[in-house]
Amino acid sequence: MSEEKKGPGWGQWLVLTVAVVVGLGLLRGNDHDGAASADPSPTAAAPSVPGSGGAPSAGGSAKPSKPSGRYDPADYAEPVRRYATEAGVNPQLLMAILYNESYKPHDPELERAWQRGKPDASFGIANMHRAAFDDTKPGRPFASRQWEELPDDRDLAVQAAAWHLHDLAAQLPARPGVSLNRDELVALGYNAGAGNMLAFARGVKIGSQAQSYLDRLRDNWSKSGEAVK
Repeated sequence: MSEEKKGPGWGQWLVLTVAVVVGLGLLRGNDHDGAASADPSPTAAAPSVPGSGGAPSAGGSAKPSKPSGRYDPADYAEPVRRYATEAGVNPQLLMAILYNESYKPHDPELERAWQRGKPDASFGIANMHRAAFDDTKPGRPFASRQWEELPDDRDLAVQAAAWHLHDLAAQLPARPGVSLNRDELVALGYNAGAGNMLAFARGVKIGSQAQSYLDRLRDNWSKSGEAVK
């Protein structure tokens, strides 16, 4: 779900952050109330009203985890364990995905400000695109929830990512013909889409963007395991 190839770099996020902060400051000052061998497009499986964050995730915690302060994926170890168990996926993989997707600021206002100019942008701490969310939710505990709620409800973002990983893993052959393990292939599917994941499982060369995502996953693997112990 990473947007590294098409999405903003750190410089762009910095400019956007400054613009939003200045804009909010002005409002407050005026007394207003607030092909598979090629590099795959990192849109992960891309096979209405913004949420307030006040409604609980169906099948999840009684009160959603509303964003506040500095974001650290390890702070979400409990929902990662819970939703990984619910979806039948490796909690270490789910946590590593959150670390991989933490490259950009996860502030609800910044995410929405960026999405207004880039409608296909991803939402939430797992950087999920609308199509992936809508494809994943039918029949799931969060079936009644909306993609627009992801920035405000981090538990929902974790739950949706867990089930998306489940769906990707279900598409893999029992014995992929490559040295990559199943978790690595599923992570590549999360980043590059199911079609590219299956191509990689057949031995098609991984492009530089996907390889970068895989390298970061491996770098984040040990601390992800520690976080979900």
